[in-house]
Amino acid sequence: MLNVTELRSGTIFKEDGNLWQVLTYEHNKMGRGSGTIKVKVKNLKGGSITEKSFITGARVDEGNVEKKSASYLYQDGESFIFMDPQSFEQFPLAAEVVGDQAKYLKDGLDVSLLVADGEALGLEIPNSLIYEITETGPGEKGNTVSNVFKSAVVDNGMEVKVPMFAKVGDKVKIDTRTGQYLERVK
Repeated sequence: MLNVTELRSGTIFKEDGNLWQVLTYEHNKMGRGSGTIKVKVKNLKGGSITEKSFITGARVDEGNVEKKSASYLYQDGESFIFMDPQSFEQFPLAAEVVGDQAKYLKDGLDVSLLVADGEALGLEIPNSLIYEITETGPGEKGNTVSNVFKSAVVDNGMEVKVPMFAKVGDKVKIDTRTGQYLERVK
């Protein structure tokens, strides 16, 4: 059993026969009463996102999920194919399960697959990844007073906003939680 105050982002728990992954956590305490815990969760089997509320002190079952390291290989129609680097076993993952994380995938990317009962239910990608800019507009002089960004396309086809000084061939670090530019990498 897991106390609801331990439900931080990324934690997996079981409720009503479903496995839920916590996306956001918020603790509210008003006056004399007990506090409430509000979490935004994702159903690992269905992919739906919902909000749940618990009173402080409530308990939930811990999710029995194993993390397996895997490498992204390719997309085949409506599924993404991942491979276990030790056993070379391949795992297909439906596009609905991968969701918004699909835009960050590139060949050979190392990820962690969430596996329960031999079935891949989801994936975790690193919080930041490095991409190479393949096309972008020219940098304009004079726009240095504030943070000015321009559109750029990186090596996996994703479009991101980068600073004006970024040029084709530069490597940039992107935050996979927000999709924002973090820094230029040498």
